[in-house]
Amino acid sequence: MLVDFGKANLLDKARQQPDKVKQVLEKIKTDGLIQTLDAVHSKLDQPLPLGYCNAGIVLESSVEGFEPGDRVISNGNHAEVVRVSKNLCAKIPAEVDDESAAFTVLASVGLQGVRLINPSLGEAIVVSGLGLIGLLCVQILRANGCRVLGIDYDVRRCELARQFGAETVNLTLGQDPLAIANIFSRGRGVDGVIVTASTKSDEVMHQAAEMCRKRGRIVLVGVVGLNLRRDDFFKKEISFQVSASYGPGRYDANYEEKGHDYPIGFVRWTEQRNFEAVLDLMATGLINVKPLITHRHSIENAVQAYQLLEDPSALGIILNYQVYDALLLRNPIVTLKTIDTSSQKEHNTSVVGFVGAGNYASRTLIPAFKAAGARLDTIVSSGGISGVHHGNKAGFCTATTEIEELWGSAKINTVVIATRHDMHANQVIAGLNSGKHVYVEKPLALKLEELDAIETAYQMARNKILMVGFNRRFAPHIVKMKSLIETRTEAKTFIMTVNAGAIPTDHWAQSADVGGGRILGEACHFIDLLRFLAGARISSQKVTKMDAQTNDCVSISLCFEDGSIGTVHYLANGSKAFPKERLEIFIAGRVLQLDNFRKLKAFGWPGFSKMNLWWQDKGQKACAAAFIKAITQGTQSPICFNEILEVARVSINVAEQIDKA
Repeated sequence: MLVDFGKANLLDKARQQPDKVKQVLEKIKTDGLIQTLDAVHSKLDQPLPLGYCNAGIVLESSVEGFEPGDRVISNGNHAEVVRVSKNLCAKIPAEVDDESAAFTVLASVGLQGVRLINPSLGEAIVVSGLGLIGLLCVQILRANGCRVLGIDYDVRRCELARQFGAETVNLTLGQDPLAIANIFSRGRGVDGVIVTASTKSDEVMHQAAEMCRKRGRIVLVGVVGLNLRRDDFFKKEISFQVSASYGPGRYDANYEEKGHDYPIGFVRWTEQRNFEAVLDLMATGLINVKPLITHRHSIENAVQAYQLLEDPSALGIILNYQVYDALLLRNPIVTLKTIDTSSQKEHNTSVVGFVGAGNYASRTLIPAFKAAGARLDTIVSSGGISGVHHGNKAGFCTATTEIEELWGSAKINTVVIATRHDMHANQVIAGLNSGKHVYVEKPLALKLEELDAIETAYQMARNKILMVGFNRRFAPHIVKMKSLIETRTEAKTFIMTVNAGAIPTDHWAQSADVGGGRILGEACHFIDLLRFLAGARISSQKVTKMDAQTNDCVSISLCFEDGSIGTVHYLANGSKAFPKERLEIFIAGRVLQLDNFRKLKAFGWPGFSKMNLWWQDKGQKACAAAFIKAITQGTQSPICFNEILEVARVSINVAEQIDKA
């Protein structure tokens, strides 16, 4: 599926993702064509690590139960070194060789489908589709004491299924699967059907329902058309379920990423325990994958191996890696290019290290810092792939997965932090302690005690600039609005409406521990923007929130020491067709209205009526340029440190008020 999608042109990609096309059209309406095209091209350019099934040796482990030297399987990607959560690994028994063990995760996909069909001894089960997973399902069902009927178009795969103890229907010979299933079930209808086929046709599901007995079961493991016919299921009261990959825990960040296991008394079979069950079946010979291996390639020939996926004769394709020296594998640095620095004046050059290579860093921050004249030296990413990809594109010298390489570098004098929010405070402190200028994406911190520690580190880091990426201050529309309202001495009224849109409740930004919640994580931008435009300290804040499952529909009221007032409406329940950000300023019988950083209208301002841009500009490039200019020219930070602390404290207090409301 991924290979086919990758080879498709833009039009074919659009046809395959009509929901994404709708999002693109909506984004064009609000953000403009140029911004949208940039976002689409960036998304399609993102590298996607392939593979999720491997066997290898533990190099390092920080978790209980796994030690260096252990032979393990994991659901890591295809690479010499992978980093995997403890719940997504299992030790390989001595009786199982590495090649067989590499099929464990794939076999667990089939095992989960078998568990959902809930077979009992002697039942008649059909496996529709005898690819890799289908043939593994045949063996697992036979190990459960079931009679199995396999259906496929491929003569060789039907023969393999018979070797594993199944009866078969060879569709290329014109055999009638319904008639054979009827005979196979002794005229009663089969007890269940596991669909492991891959086809756009709906006929597979219709056929599965037709061959089932009354109250039979159908489990979908593969990918097929799902225009189901109600009559097929209604008359027989057939149960239908879709199997989610390799078991309970899949797509649960607490299980897969944080390593929190499910209690065995309540969830007997999880992803990891399914892995162990498959390995046990391999150890006793009840699963034999050797006949399923059709090709072997070295990792250097991976492209040719992936091309085999289009070959009907290919089934199990093994990728083998060289046995490298452990010290070489532990080397966290990849050299991307070398440069001659002998003629450069290091004292007035900003040599930058980036921490984080995610979507915002790669699309916005890295190009902005490059355009500002910074020398891009090292990029740090947790997994490595995105760092190498974006590092090569942007012209970084090295990529690494070890942040200590950045802190310890004598040539790097500036760091840009674009990681998840819970990492910001510690990384800011580490950057200041290592004697570097620091630019950090918002928020600066998630807790007041973190702010205190940052303030201490900043005071000790003499003549170093610490700046938060409050880019909206530097947007051309905001610069114009600031210049206009500074001509008036009267108090101002600000209304900031943020049509943020809904995001899933399990998104990391919603987490209080990781993202700080959407208000602290994103609304701080708008608190800072009003603080900047008011030009006066925030004297008080008050919060009103909707009674909703998430705290992302709130109204934040701010009072300023000069008598100005401001309201930030941060809303997740609006239409995407409405501008994402709208700012209105009322002052002395005059009004300014800014829509989505594209169109500025003035009402009652002599000599000024509007300011429109062809594309959205939220000030990211100007923000980075101001930061780099301050470093190279030795001037003050573009944003006063006291204002940064003030906005951070107000944002944290607002988030705490929301939690208590």
